Amino acid sequence: MTERHILVVAHTGRDESLAAAVEVVDLLRAAGVVPVVDAESLDDLRDAAGDGALMVLGRDIGVGDLELVIVLGGDGTILRAAELARGCSAPLLGVNLGHVGFLAESERDDLSSAVARALDRDYLVEERMTLSVRVKLGTEVIYETWALNEATVEKASRERMLEVVIEVDGRPLSSFGCDGVVMSTPTGSTAYAFSAGGPVVWPSLDALLLVPLSAHALFARPIVVGPGSSLAVEVLDRTQGVGVLWCDGRRAFDLPTGARVVARRSSTPVRLARLHPGPFTDRLVNKFALPVHGWRGPIDEEARGT
Repeated sequence: MTERHILVVAHTGRDESLAAAVEVVDLLRAAGVVPVVDAESLDDLRDAAGDGALMVLGRDIGVGDLELVIVLGGDGTILRAAELARGCSAPLLGVNLGHVGFLAESERDDLSSAVARALDRDYLVEERMTLSVRVKLGTEVIYETWALNEATVEKASRERMLEVVIEVDGRPLSSFGCDGVVMSTPTGSTAYAFSAGGPVVWPSLDALLLVPLSAHALFARPIVVGPGSSLAVEVLDRTQGVGVLWCDGRRAFDLPTGARVVARRSSTPVRLARLHPGPFTDRLVNKFALPVHGWRGPIDEEARGT
């Protein structure tokens, strides 16, 4: 029988997350599945989980050998898990221990049920597009990375404005001073781009978003382009100081003046395990506690669009 490996990712610095991780590790062991952890969490989980084998990702096993990633925490922990599992086919199953937990599939009360369904492989897999991000200075590529939610070009100094020109498909669209510019996927449209006034884009739609942050300009509207387009933000020479690129709020790179950040659709998606597939509208209502009181619903199936 082939040995099964499931990665457990948790914010072990929080007592609730650590307790949940120990519970998952115990459930996996009881089912004969080998729990895998990242090196950063090893000491905390080894101390709390007691005796029993724990494999370490990157030391004892590679990402290509993972069947599934169980993530315990909020969206930030899911973004960290996506980084750890980048490039492998194992989907991420999120259990929300944070606040909104928009990417998570289950809540803490459903933990044992979620693990049982994971062990039975009773889930659907949904692919989410990601961004390929390059920083160029002249013709030289000086940095490359990726993002599931967004790549954000921001000012590095609080007291200074960032001067940029934005581009679509290699053509200039507008220049202005601002606090920054968000380039987002549909998944990220409910994250930073949402807070900045961008539109909510259904994840079934392949698209790229660009949302200026506090732009000092007459034309600085959010825009949405097709999946084959490229978005770019160039830090103009008149910017005083440097900018900084943040990807998913996790990976940062200092941008000198003249740097150009280009975002395109990546060929490597992130795969999410879904236990409760349903309309994205319902997820929006539930996660944001949107008021829908008084809704009577469609009077027939045709009104539902089915």
